[in-house]
Amino acid sequence: MVPGSADQRRSTRKQVGGAHSSSNCLQALRRRSQPPRWRATTFPRRLGGQEGFGRRRRRRMCALVVGRLHGLLWAMAEWGKHLAGLEGLVLDISGVLYDSGGEGGGVPIPGSIEAVKKIKTSGLKLRFCTNETQATRDKFVGKLQHLGFDIGVDEVTAPAPAACRILKERNLRPHLLVHDDLIPEFADIDRANPNCVVVGDAADNFSYKNLNAAFQVLIGLENPVLISLGRGRYYKETDGLKLDVGAYMKALEYACDIQAEVVGKPAKMFFQSALTEMGIEPHQAIMIGDDIVNDVGGAQHCGMRALQVRTGKYRSLPPSAPADPPTLPSRYDGHVGGYRGRAESCCAL
Repeated sequence: MVPGSADQRRSTRKQVGGAHSSSNCLQALRRRSQPPRWRATTFPRRLGGQEGFGRRRRRRMCALVVGRLHGLLWAMAEWGKHLAGLEGLVLDISGVLYDSGGEGGGVPIPGSIEAVKKIKTSGLKLRFCTNETQATRDKFVGKLQHLGFDIGVDEVTAPAPAACRILKERNLRPHLLVHDDLIPEFADIDRANPNCVVVGDAADNFSYKNLNAAFQVLIGLENPVLISLGRGRYYKETDGLKLDVGAYMKALEYACDIQAEVVGKPAKMFFQSALTEMGIEPHQAIMIGDDIVNDVGGAQHCGMRALQVRTGKYRSLPPSAPADPPTLPSRYDGHVGGYRGRAESCCAL
C-alpha cells in the first residue's frame, strides 16, 4: 500500500472509527465552511442515510445540520447578552407594526398586534416612537386602535407636538409645509408674519408652488430657520415605497444654503424624550425599527441598543452608506411578531 494513498486513508479511518467522526464534528463547529467527515454508518437514516444516497451528499447534509445548530446556539447566546439589563422597549410604528395606505388606512404586519399585547403583559416599559406626520397624534392613534392595536395617545412620541414646544420656547412663527390633516396640531401657534418654515410629510402638498413658497420665506429671512419633522428618505405603504420628508428637506437646504433642524428620529433629543417618559436610561432600552439610519443609528447614537426588523422599508443593501454610518444593529429578525415568544424571557433577564 503506497503511503498517503486513498487506500491507506480509508484504512486509517476504519481503525480510528468513532474518534475520527467526533474530531471532525468539532472541527465543523469551529469552521462551519468545512464539512465534517462523518462515517456513513453514523448518519441518521431519517436524514438520508439510506443506501444509494451518496457519501458526498450525506456529508453535505450533515454539515448543514451541524452548521445550523451551531448558528442557533450562537444566536441564543448573543440574544441573552443583548437583553441583559433591559427594562424598556421603544417601537417604531410605520413599517414595524403596520404598513400605511389602502382603503382602511393601513394593514397590520402579521403578528404585530399580538406582539404589542405580549410586551405589555411582560412587565417591560413600552413607548412608541414615530415620525408620522400625515395626521394629528390623536387621529393617528385612533386609526391604530381601529386596526386592533392596544395603544394610547400618551404612549406615543411624535414630531409635531415636540415641534410645537420648540416654536413656543423660541417665539417662532412657522410657515407650514405639512399635510392638511396635521395642521390642527399647530392650532395654538402664531403663524402671522412667519420667521421660520416647518416641513413634514406633506404628501400631495409637495407641489412646486408650495415648495417655492417655503423657499421664498426662507430666502427672505436674515437668519432662516428650517425645522423638519424627520429626515427619512422613503417609507412603505401598501402599494409600495413613497418619498419621505427628507427628500424635500434636502431640496430646501440646498436652495437656501442652510441646515435644517430635525425634530424626530434620528435626533438624539427625540429619543431622549421617549426615555424620559419611561423613566429609564439609554442603556436600559432597545429600539426596534425598520430604518437602519433613523431608527437603529439614531438610537445607538443616543446610547441605546437597537434591532432592525425585515419589514417596512428594510432593504438588504441600503441605497448608499451614510456619512456617519451606525454600527451594526444588535440583531436582525423577520418581523416584530417574532418577539411575541421572547417577552417573558426579557423579564427573566
